[in-house]
Formats: sequence, structure tokens, C-alpha cells
Amino acid sequence: MKNLGVGTGRRKTSVARVYLREGSGKIVVNGKDVLQYFPQIGHMLMVRQPLMVTASENKFDILINVYGGGINGQAGACRHGIARALCQVDQGNYTSLRSNGYLTRDSRMVERKKYGQAGARRRFQFSKR
Repeated sequence: MKNLGVGTGRRKTSVARVYLREGSGKIVVNGKDVLQYFPQIGHMLMVRQPLMVTASENKFDILINVYGGGINGQAGACRHGIARALCQVDQGNYTSLRSNGYLTRDSRMVERKKYGQAGARRRFQFSKR
């Protein structure tokens, strides 16, 4: 089966490779149905947002390979990848996806832990004596 559009989505430490194919609206994530992979409704809706905005929920079958990070980051990466792939298929989708912020890579990352500290910002307890 031929891929109509391919998109790479990223969020936190997650990376999603998205393949759009002609079909009836089936979404497969890492070999599982989207409802099985993202059991929480919020995550599943997040993945479908670009499709709802472009009114193409039942036009394409979507195959997603996602790795890294947690469930929240993976859902965000899938959304970003689907939005990019939809732009490849039809350039007319660009303005609606851009205005909703689905094409922008969310650059917020976990701040790294520094040496000599308990965490990224938290210091060890100070003792004067």
C-alpha cells in the first residue's frame, strides 16, 4: 500500500513516524489500535485533533510508530506527526493546522539535573553549622 503522506512528530523525548494511506479512518499505533495504545480518552482525542480540524477523519488509514518518553509525550508526538503528514497530502490544510498550533513543535523539555544539587533547581539542604 502506498503512503500518501509521511510525517515525523516530536514532543519531549518522544518521536513518532506517521504514515498516511488511503482508507476508512483506522489508526494503528505500534501495531495496536489507537484505543488500546492510548486507553485514556484525552490522549486519544489529542491524537485525532488534526483530523477533526481538517475534516478528514474517515479519509485516511494512519500507521504510527512511536518510541521514547511517556504516554503524554507520545500522544503529542503523534498529533504533531499527523499534522505534518496532512500538510504533505493537501497544502490547503496548512492554515487550519497552523492556526490551531498543531504544526509547531512543542519545545518544552525537562530541565536537566545539575551536579551539586538535588534536582534541576532544588538545592541540597543548607547547613550553616
